[in-house]
Amino acid sequence: MSKLVGFGETVEGYGVPVLNEREVRAAAGILFFFALVSFLNSWLMGNFRLTQIFVIAFLIDFTIRIFINPRYSPSMILGRLAVRKQVPEWVGAPQKRFAWAVGWALAVAMFYLIVLNSVVGPINLVVCATCLTLMFFESAFGICLACKIYNAFPPRQAHHCPGGVCAAQAFRKVSLGDTAILVGFLVAIGLVGERWFPAIEAAAAPAMPAPAADGKCTPPAFAVAMGHEEMWKLHNGCK
Repeated sequence: MSKLVGFGETVEGYGVPVLNEREVRAAAGILFFFALVSFLNSWLMGNFRLTQIFVIAFLIDFTIRIFINPRYSPSMILGRLAVRKQVPEWVGAPQKRFAWAVGWALAVAMFYLIVLNSVVGPINLVVCATCLTLMFFESAFGICLACKIYNAFPPRQAHHCPGGVCAAQAFRKVSLGDTAILVGFLVAIGLVGERWFPAIEAAAAPAMPAPAADGKCTPPAFAVAMGHEEMWKLHNGCK
């Protein structure tokens, strides 16, 4: 029976506390879905309310994971429910705790920026893109990018990694033929797109409206350089 406060489970045959990788990946996929929806809602519609709600939920979820017990994390409970009929795949808990601490730090940063101060700008994009990348690799490929940093701090050494990547062993390699098939596929898709779906000529850019007297609706230099003047105005309530 698991303790109320703790991190990882004690399973016979494993020298360190472990977590069920199937639950972890399922939870990461669930969070990735809601993170992507909230991000696109903010980016395309200029409505940050859903993102603010998600950031609060994400921060609470990861706080429970790290400081109380992963078993009681809402996303882990949903992940456990989704994979309840699958045989557990036990992986080392210490490296996961380090990786989740990185996610928790990003959540704290987003909470400070977008929830407390309603900051809009490139820093939000960088933090959101980092979170989405970490969750996507975890859920889609079972690759914990932050876990790879764990081994860079001696004398730490990850044990029981997903897919056995911690142990020295022979892995399946991608052959030259496999690479040729992939390249051929991408080239073929590119030719199909060029042949049947020609690029649509960009319409003439609409005239820029006169900036507000207080200058609050004047796009900054970085937005102009990216060609995102209109998107910046949408994000800042100027349209």
